Amino acid sequence: MKILFFGTDSISKTYLEELYKRNYELFVVTMPDKPALRGHRLTPPSVKIYVTENNIKFIQPEIFTPVVTETIKNFGADIGIAVAYGKVIPKAVFNLPHYGIFNIHFSLLPKYRGAAPVQHALRNGETETGVTSFYIEEKLDTGYTIIQKKLNIDTKDNAKTLSNKLVPLGIEVMNKTLYLLLQNRKTKLVSQIGEPSFAPVLKKTEGLVDWNKTADEIYNQFRGLYLWPGIYSIVSKGKFAGKRIKFVDIEVFEKNYFNKDHGIVFSIEKNRGFTVLCNIGKILITKIQPENKPIMSAWAFIQGRQLATGDRF
Repeated sequence: MKILFFGTDSISKTYLEELYKRNYELFVVTMPDKPALRGHRLTPPSVKIYVTENNIKFIQPEIFTPVVTETIKNFGADIGIAVAYGKVIPKAVFNLPHYGIFNIHFSLLPKYRGAAPVQHALRNGETETGVTSFYIEEKLDTGYTIIQKKLNIDTKDNAKTLSNKLVPLGIEVMNKTLYLLLQNRKTKLVSQIGEPSFAPVLKKTEGLVDWNKTADEIYNQFRGLYLWPGIYSIVSKGKFAGKRIKFVDIEVFEKNYFNKDHGIVFSIEKNRGFTVLCNIGKILITKIQPENKPIMSAWAFIQGRQLATGDRF
């Protein structure tokens, strides 16, 4: 079987490795090299590195020009697969493979259509998610579903641990979808059922903590934004006033008590860190990254007398 694969990041590479291991004939479309954060040196995506090392044919189009479309057409793909590609695939391309192109998406569509389904599911305190394979259409993440597999979300899962659980489940879904096609079976076209929700690309500013929220809501924000951008707050009163503190590890210390005031450093917890009042409940901060400083334990920061009870975020 000839497979046209669309993917870019390290998660995409994991799926490509699975296909390569199974000896499919591959042609890969990945994103162009991009400047790194430091030095602005052009850095290849993970998928490009892998295909280069394994002599897999690939292209990196900025846009899908007629020439690019013709190049893809000449491969003569039986099926196309997209995993975290990062660009909209036009109709002129997704209609080229004999069986079309299906996408692997980390949610139970139509919930969390978009680029960051794992992060938004955690931010919203979902207890269940999953993986969907579906046919690509012109509108984002709206195509007919092929297979869905569910997965429970643990209360301690964050964006990293949940992604680690979803990746192998997604590989299982991908292989099962391919198996149906290899058997030349007509997959049942199932329209997405339910009210859609959306998971747009995250912005750095979304990491700012609003202490007027509950402890559970702030903890879920931490879980969802764990990989990027993380959560942070600005000290407004105290020795460290005006400085930003990133919270690297937190937990809910108390969740039911209503506070008339919030954003105040309420207590120092020996050998652990400090608590901050939320609108309802308290958050315990155990690991931080002060502005322009390395990551450190919150207890060590307190010992340095940088923060005290009564200070405010």
